[in-house]
Amino acid sequence: MSTSQLDTLFPRAEDIPEQYRLGEPVEQREYLVNGELLRWEGALATVYSPVYLADEAHDQQVVLGSTPLLDADAAMVALDAAVKAYDHGQGLWPNLRVAERIQHVETFLAKMREQRETVVRLLMWEIGKNLKDSEKEFDRTCDYIVDTIESLKELDRKSSRFEQVQGTIGQIRRVPLGVALCMGPYNYPLNETFTTLIPALIMGNTVVFKPAKFGVLLIRPLLEAFRDSFPPGVINVIYGRGRETVSALMASGKIDVFAFIGTHKGASDLKRLHPRPHRLRAALGLDAKNPGIVLPEVDLDNAVNEAITGALSFNGQRCTALKILFVHENVLGSFLDKFTAKLATLKPGMPWDASAALTPLPEPGKVDYLNGLLDDAVSKGAKVVNPGGGESRHSFFYPAVLSPVSPDMRIYHEEQFGPLVPVVPYRDVQEVIDYVQESDYGQQLSIFGNNSAEVGRLVDAFVNQVGRININAQCQRGPDSYPFNGRKNSAEGTLSVHDALRVFSIRTLVASRGTAESKALLNDIILNRESVFISTDYIL
Repeated sequence: MSTSQLDTLFPRAEDIPEQYRLGEPVEQREYLVNGELLRWEGALATVYSPVYLADEAHDQQVVLGSTPLLDADAAMVALDAAVKAYDHGQGLWPNLRVAERIQHVETFLAKMREQRETVVRLLMWEIGKNLKDSEKEFDRTCDYIVDTIESLKELDRKSSRFEQVQGTIGQIRRVPLGVALCMGPYNYPLNETFTTLIPALIMGNTVVFKPAKFGVLLIRPLLEAFRDSFPPGVINVIYGRGRETVSALMASGKIDVFAFIGTHKGASDLKRLHPRPHRLRAALGLDAKNPGIVLPEVDLDNAVNEAITGALSFNGQRCTALKILFVHENVLGSFLDKFTAKLATLKPGMPWDASAALTPLPEPGKVDYLNGLLDDAVSKGAKVVNPGGGESRHSFFYPAVLSPVSPDMRIYHEEQFGPLVPVVPYRDVQEVIDYVQESDYGQQLSIFGNNSAEVGRLVDAFVNQVGRININAQCQRGPDSYPFNGRKNSAEGTLSVHDALRVFSIRTLVASRGTAESKALLNDIILNRESVFISTDYIL
């Protein structure tokens, strides 16, 4: 990328297409507690966009608005509302029939869809996600909610019958766990958050939800939808610094389920605050250093295409991104030539540019961090092999392909979570096996190769190391019906449409002796609809 291209990367205000322009900065003081939008009169956090606007003097970073910096007391009021709404499992929400909870979620989904244009625009401006991916994130989230509803219907259908075993008659149903704290990541502030939030709600838990550190304002258009779709206290939305708000919630001991997507250090620090660790159920999506392994017998064009997308989609800011590439020395030169040529076709630009594949980074200090990793690697023998690699301006960092990368470099071990592509040449595949086995992370990996014996051997070497092995394909989360998990420091619990319903619930059994009297009693309860749990209702 040339210096002149960097100089003209950021637009003037008048160059922005009218449909994607924002009005004046939004001062948000509202937050949702106990079915009411409360107004915060305290300090606010300024929300910056990764987008800068060019003018004659110097570029100006766009200020999008501000959000409440709640304190621990305000957060505890929200928690108390959730605790009261759950009421030891006796509250309205956990005791609604499954069909009734589904109706509330369907109401929310309809209201959420009305906000599509606003949320998509804020996704672009807040985290720099391009238009196509922002639209995809919104639509995929809606699809996830629909699929969750259908999966719950199927689960409830299976639970609507009684079982009789060894003279004992019983009905097994899934019931909620209690109060859930849901926190999502900034790279998918809508989709990844809702993949825990919606299952937690629909299974009958009450929720305190704290939006991600970036991608905060985009939740504001949904606050009324939450308020109007669920009973008071069922969903409470708080803002502020985690060390002040979330720390207080965890230390209270009143959180039953902790759903968090972020770093393993952050998760560990928060879990340690809970005074009743054996009471706390956790669903965690954490760090990853997913390797892509290019074997000597390989379709190089496919490997390059998948590796480019895997390493640089949304600028590499995905937990499922390919974070390090191991390439056999016999194909290293050809791979790097094809990879850098393909990279050169990716267009830098602003999020609303339909053809832009590389966009500004939302995290303050990220460019400096990436430069630090790059400088460390170069000082120890790596080279930037693509033209313009590592060039930067403000929040934009042009991808750099580094090779040869070796174990003494930081980039070999650290999760860069950005557009740096470390390439490690290898001769013996055992080097790669050792890397995966010794790694602290175990989310996914990709194998690129055509030799069935070699691919089969590697699958067996890695199947007990990571949660998913991709053959001739990039790492990814979807389809959402597949399990999404990890080993070591990469995850706790399993998420998918199917699994998430189980993560946020527990199987409970009501049993009785299979006598005529017991059967008559159960029949009376069912016919007179005297229990929500003991029921043969069948959801169509």
